[in-house]
Amino acid sequence: MLRDITLGQYYPADSVIHRLDPRVKLFGTLVYLVTLFLTDNFIGYLLALLFLAVTVTVSKVPVSFILRGLKAVMVLLLFSVVLNLFMTKGEVVFSIWKISVTKEGIYIAAFMAIRILFLIMGSSIMTLTTTPNNLTDGLEKGLGFLKIFRVPVHEIAMMMSIALRFIPILMEETDKIMKAQMARGADFESKKLTKKVKALIPLLVPLFVSAFRRANDLATAMEARCYRGGKGRTKMKPLVYKKRDALAYLIIFGYLAAVILIKIYF
Repeated sequence: MLRDITLGQYYPADSVIHRLDPRVKLFGTLVYLVTLFLTDNFIGYLLALLFLAVTVTVSKVPVSFILRGLKAVMVLLLFSVVLNLFMTKGEVVFSIWKISVTKEGIYIAAFMAIRILFLIMGSSIMTLTTTPNNLTDGLEKGLGFLKIFRVPVHEIAMMMSIALRFIPILMEETDKIMKAQMARGADFESKKLTKKVKALIPLLVPLFVSAFRRANDLATAMEARCYRGGKGRTKMKPLVYKKRDALAYLIIFGYLAAVILIKIYF
């Protein structure tokens, strides 16, 4: 289960998406997420699916690898679907005891499920095709205008990058601790909720200790290298827009315009 979490992982490949400027990918991801909430009909979601499918194909990231990351959010997905399915009022399709399923509930639950799936997959493409260093540079450069308001952009970008980088590390650490605990008789596969909760207690303590130790080691390493924040720092490889980035921006704006037109006329 832990190995199925793909958020924060980087998948190396030689593709156009990998070579794009990180600012383009951040902007494209933001636009895609916004359009998912703007869309409220079948045609809009079909366009979102087409845009996502083309992006995944061009990125050369295996579809199976992206779909594997969806397993970690299945509980959230099922909870959202069930909540919308049984709690939405409208034209009743059928009833089970005191619970009624409405036509509007089915409609909203279906679109909510699609929206969550597309949201996770769209966000995963950005992290799978962008290294943590490039992601930090892209965030810092893209949010540079906030420096006028004395917002510590570099520090925020650094924290977000480190947090994403630590996700797969902590998952790997958790997997190791679980295997060690299972070798000592711990039962993580029990179907009883009480036993699962009890088994998690001896897992969480060493995990937190390991996380704090890693954080302390990272802070010590940064201080040893005289890290003092973003002021006065230069980039070894400064971000420069290229022709492919301009073309990617045109495609993103074209997709956004298409979604808005569908929203207005359909």
